[in-house]
Amino acid sequence: MTRRNLITDVAGLRVGNASDDALCSGVTAIVFDSPAVASADIRGGGPGTRDTTLLEPERTVDGVDAIVLSGGSAFGLDSPSGVQAWLREQGRGFRVGDATVPIVPSAVLFDLLSGGNKNWGRYSPYRELGYEAARHAATEFALGSVGAGTGATTVSLKGGLGSASAVTSDGITVGAIVAVNAVGSVNVGDGPHFWAAPFEVGAEFGGLGLPSSIPEDAYRMRAKGQPAGGTLQNTTIALVATDAVLNKMQARRLAVMAQSGMSRAIYPVHTPLDGDTVFAAATGRKPLADPIYGFTELGMLAANVLARAIARGVYEATALDLPGALPSWRACFAQS
Repeated sequence: MTRRNLITDVAGLRVGNASDDALCSGVTAIVFDSPAVASADIRGGGPGTRDTTLLEPERTVDGVDAIVLSGGSAFGLDSPSGVQAWLREQGRGFRVGDATVPIVPSAVLFDLLSGGNKNWGRYSPYRELGYEAARHAATEFALGSVGAGTGATTVSLKGGLGSASAVTSDGITVGAIVAVNAVGSVNVGDGPHFWAAPFEVGAEFGGLGLPSSIPEDAYRMRAKGQPAGGTLQNTTIALVATDAVLNKMQARRLAVMAQSGMSRAIYPVHTPLDGDTVFAAATGRKPLADPIYGFTELGMLAANVLARAIARGVYEATALDLPGALPSWRACFAQS
């Protein structure tokens, strides 16, 4: 099988994006072919989520039908309702007697100040964007300023939607998808190099490696809103997925281990102004060869692919067509 270097290299899931250019925001839906075992880990101080409590290992529901990443801050929590509507039309969901309830946990990022027309009237457009994202879910999808990455930013560059994948020595696939909207920076200081460079595969985000020496200035804090104290215009949200057979406790541990990928790719990270939510899901196609060391390698690679996906999200982004919009990485450094 040819690898796409996308989360859809994991068998059993598809990804759909819906973007509204006038709104400068959008939704990304990850739809599973059958219910996937899932959990989550939240490290930031300002998360926006829906149904993450269901993902705690002691809760009753074992499988999720989809996971949604959305712009729009709390308004974006309407987007899983649209995904639920599409899934219900397909007869998908948790069955209780004659009732069917699609299980769609979600997380949102704050892009309300990124520009665009947010005067949508009584109800936000995110429910319909969620429906369209689910309806267009496929194995191939775009990266950069699309879906949940449409209005995403970092402190100095346009953020975006990123993805990457890897395979363990036992043939287990793990992939990540992330909407990068960090309070901090993914590039080293003012230069083109990415903090995630040690984990890059090929030239998936430019192939520049790290600079020969890290400038001292790169270690100072760069954060949105300085020096006035900041505004809640942040949050990086992600899903790591695998085709391994995992239980809910293992899915939770996979999300915990994957959070290290954020630490490798974003500086600073897990701040009071971030949400930094990582979902983990298993489609259950292949058993682990070893429950300890096989899982440890899986978690190690989950962190790596998340770091790579974060850098790719910024590398592939394009600037919003608005006065004063943050520039893209390519506009600043493509000739470096």
